[in-house]
Amino acid sequence: MIVNFLDIPLPAREEPLLVPWPVQESPSGFIRFDHADQWRAFLVNLDINFRVPLVVRAKYARAQKLYLLGWIDADLIKTGELVALIALELALVDRYGGCFKKRDRTFAALLKHLVNVDGLTDDQIPIAVRCGSTAIGQLTGATIPTLAQIRNAMAHGDPFDGLPFAGLLELVRDLITFAYRHFIAEHSRGVSV
Repeated sequence: MIVNFLDIPLPAREEPLLVPWPVQESPSGFIRFDHADQWRAFLVNLDINFRVPLVVRAKYARAQKLYLLGWIDADLIKTGELVALIALELALVDRYGGCFKKRDRTFAALLKHLVNVDGLTDDQIPIAVRCGSTAIGQLTGATIPTLAQIRNAMAHGDPFDGLPFAGLLELVRDLITFAYRHFIAEHSRGVSV
């Protein structure tokens, strides 16, 4: 069972929380949150499908919780990004790890596999469609930094450097959902939500 982060009390802020996030038809922008409940509702809206395996959902929920606690200390959003990328890697290892020899199973290789073998396109990534952008290059290496480079820099450097990457949690959610799309469909048959 995943612990619900909804009941974590958040104090009032003197200033609004401004977060870089893709907005409708634009990959760049900022979203303003004046009250903790707005921030909480925003993050709850980024929940992952309940049919995704529990271990991945739990890791992703931890990332959401760190984002939520970013209301108190914005540096925690950067930590949440690292945990979100770890959740994505866990999902990709689960779905595609068997396609690789262990020594060749890097995060970068798994991300490329998502595109080159499993056929992911920007049209299948809701955040890319919503903001009119592309995310594929961050998976294949055509756009720098890639998600693998971002994760490596955070894991081996200073994870609190700079602003959060706009929309990273939403992108991770969309990529995990794509990777599990057949699993979700298979486990949706005959189940009413």
